[in-house]
This record gives sequence, C-alpha cells and structure tokens, in this order.
Amino acid sequence: MVRINAKYDGNLRCTAIHEPSGAKLITDAPVDNMGKGESFSPTDLLATSMLTCVMTIVAIRADSRELDVTGMTGSVEKYMAANPRRISKLEVIVNLPSDLSMDDRAWLITEGCNCPVCVSVSESMEVDVTFQ
Repeated sequence: MVRINAKYDGNLRCTAIHEPSGAKLITDAPVDNMGKGESFSPTDLLATSMLTCVMTIVAIRADSRELDVTGMTGSVEKYMAANPRRISKLEVIVNLPSDLSMDDRAWLITEGCNCPVCVSVSESMEVDVTFQ
C-alpha cells in the first residue's frame, strides 16, 4: 500500500506528497476548465501514468531477458469529452530501440500493453497504444 496526501492550495491548485519518498507534485486545473494550466492537470497525470507505466513494464520485462531498451521514448495525446467531462481517448506512442529482434519486440509489446494502468482504466475510455 502507498499513501499519497494532498492539500488544496487555492486557485484550483493542489499539492500532493508521496508519503514513502516525500516527493511533491503540483496539479493545476487546465486553462479550458477555469485554471491557470501552470502544471499537470489531474487528467494529464492519468495520461502520463499510462505512458510511463507502459514504458516501465517494458523496461522491467526487458531486464528479465537482459535486453537493453535504453533510449526508449514515448508520448501520449489526451482527448477530452464533455457531459460528463472525462478523458475520452489516449493515443500512446512508444518508440522501442531499433536493434531488438522481432520476437523480443513482439513480446515486449504484449507485456507493455498489459501494464497495471492499462488494465485499470475504464472501458469507456479508448486507449490506442502504438509501438514504433
């Protein structure tokens, strides 16, 4: 179990503290929802979690086979819907190193697409993960 504590700072900003490490994270409401957009919004964090979870699982699995995925990069694009306001779609792109064999690449893609965040999100949100 991990505890994260948060405090509302005013002006649609929250500060969260990761209890085990003491690391702090600030969120702001986005500009299109009455905020300043000076930091990640809560929905940005969900999108970031999806991307970084896929990449982290790929790296963990790669290590188990002594594969080097150093230099792997990725991006995520978040689409919002209204009524209710929610994330409607995430487009995730992960760029794997080009020197992986086809078998290792296929295995890593399968493993990455089964990350904890992927299997935790609502089925009402479309998730498109592309490996390049």
